[in-house]
Amino acid sequence: MIPFKPLPEPSDFDDKVRLLGKAWLLKNPEQKKGTRDYWSPFKSILADGFDHLCAYSVMYEPVGTVDHFLSRENYRNLAYEWSNLRFASAWINSTKGTLDNQVLDPFDLGEDWFEILLPSLQLVLTDKVPLQQRQKAQFTLERLRLRDDERVLRQRQSWYQLYLDGNLTLQGLEKKAPLIARAIRKQQQSQT
Repeated sequence: MIPFKPLPEPSDFDDKVRLLGKAWLLKNPEQKKGTRDYWSPFKSILADGFDHLCAYSVMYEPVGTVDHFLSRENYRNLAYEWSNLRFASAWINSTKGTLDNQVLDPFDLGEDWFEILLPSLQLVLTDKVPLQQRQKAQFTLERLRLRDDERVLRQRQSWYQLYLDGNLTLQGLEKKAPLIARAIRKQQQSQT
């Protein structure tokens, strides 16, 4: 994971999402699960703001989903708030479910808290994670399956192999899988 900056709210988000969503919530107070989706038309803006990287795996995500960082099930009042939205791979969003504040928020991370190990491509914590955040960071790695789940490892291997085969420059890799690019740079520096 890497830190992402909160995105400026689109000028028409209030009219097209927040106000419609709040009205829907008022009309449906008894509906405990689910909310009406007014946010999907803004997915491409969200994806652009995350440079089309999944907020959790930090790899290029061509499709992705709108992740409600604090789940709609537990925080219905935040379902239509721009500040609660993240861009994520569908399977990671589904895995995250209602973990809510149990996982790290990509907006609250410090620089270099995580790194990829070569050649295993496992994601691990670094010493830069503050002590008070280490347990949450470890939980995030494990529960979101970011450390070494086969799905995420295969994706990392694909990006790494494109680079090794000369089909993707290091600068290109930085845009598609920045943590792998950092690992390669670190490896190159240690060899000089």
